[in-house]
Amino acid sequence: MKYVSTVGHSPPTDLLTALTEGIAPDGGLYLPEVFPTLESTVLNRMKGLPFAEVSRIISQHLLGDELQSKNLDELIHKALNFTIPLSEYQKDIFGLELFHGPTLSFKDVGARFLAQLLDFLREEDDQPLFILVATSGDTGGAVAQGFFDKKGIQTVILFPSGRVSPLQESQFGTLGGNVHALEVSGNFDDCQKLVKSAFLDHELNKRVKLGSANSINIGRLLPQIFYYFHAYGQLLTQEEPLFSVPSGNFGNLTAGLIAKRLGLPVRGFVAATNINDTVPEYLKTGTVRPRASIPTISNAMDVGDPSNLSRIEYLYQSNLTKLRCDIVGSVHSDTETRACIRTVYRSTGKILDPHSAVGYLGVEPGVSRFGHGPSMFLMTAHPIKFRESVEQETNCTLTIPESVSSALLSKRQVVPIGPNLSELREFLLNKT
Repeated sequence: MKYVSTVGHSPPTDLLTALTEGIAPDGGLYLPEVFPTLESTVLNRMKGLPFAEVSRIISQHLLGDELQSKNLDELIHKALNFTIPLSEYQKDIFGLELFHGPTLSFKDVGARFLAQLLDFLREEDDQPLFILVATSGDTGGAVAQGFFDKKGIQTVILFPSGRVSPLQESQFGTLGGNVHALEVSGNFDDCQKLVKSAFLDHELNKRVKLGSANSINIGRLLPQIFYYFHAYGQLLTQEEPLFSVPSGNFGNLTAGLIAKRLGLPVRGFVAATNINDTVPEYLKTGTVRPRASIPTISNAMDVGDPSNLSRIEYLYQSNLTKLRCDIVGSVHSDTETRACIRTVYRSTGKILDPHSAVGYLGVEPGVSRFGHGPSMFLMTAHPIKFRESVEQETNCTLTIPESVSSALLSKRQVVPIGPNLSELREFLLNKT
């Protein structure tokens, strides 16, 4: 399998190069050169299988020429040793619980798989690798803990000052060791621009080997394909599901679109966002209008210039008509999100975090556009990660899981920097 740039000016490359470069030399993002379709017999075989086994089947399909079978088994066992249940909320509406990994976020799937994949593919004498990550919330914790203590890798987390929850920050800002937390005086888009600028700084790249674990990295994106197939496999029928995807940087939705390209039966997708609605606006008007992000209670989705839109456009050759056949946008305010958390709790006793609530809200417009049938909304974070908002709306006290409570008591190890490349460059060079 070769990997190509969305810009199209860089030659196809191998998986390890795509993983360690993160961004192609021409500034584009990597995607597989081809999307080999799964046979229907394989799809049928996945019905009722556990998540790890489904992940192994799709991994073999995509990466079979990169890893020996025993290495693939070990990778899956180490990276994806948790469950992803499908819970019913009402008739034909299901929540896909993606938050059962160690940091209670769907980002655990991609980050842990990427960390293990690099561990298998890199040689011991390779040049030290600096993983740069911009986070608006959960990515930082998942990447930090996935890469913690990995030999030959330094992980640098850039996060916007005052824009992530204390629990989120504790998961990446207290580890130390090979994990470095940089508090940027700006918003998430500033953090993301710093990461992109660092990759495009030729002088810096001559002195430091840079890699990324954001969803701009194809290694973060590929494993997210697994749980779309797993979700379909948990349905008792052969009906085509609808997926409502709470979206910020749009890696999650892109993975779903790739799954469809690989043969997953899908009725349609909902690009469900908060008021940072760059992509839903594009679907309506045909115009991409990046803008500064606006803070909301679903802060991991506060992205005004989503990177993965370039991948979506590449997949559809910028054909808006074809794109609209598969995706409908759905935009929701904090007021709607809070009301959804209250309503769902009162009617079902189940608790949604703000991001999952946005996904739930996207189901109705999705059904209106693509018709009735099984509809799934992706539940991207455990409610405890947004404790204040959730407790306010449900009037109940959440218990912090023991797996994350210790991080809140650990010493904060954070370095403040401004939103400019010179300070990031200085920090990286001082660590070489």
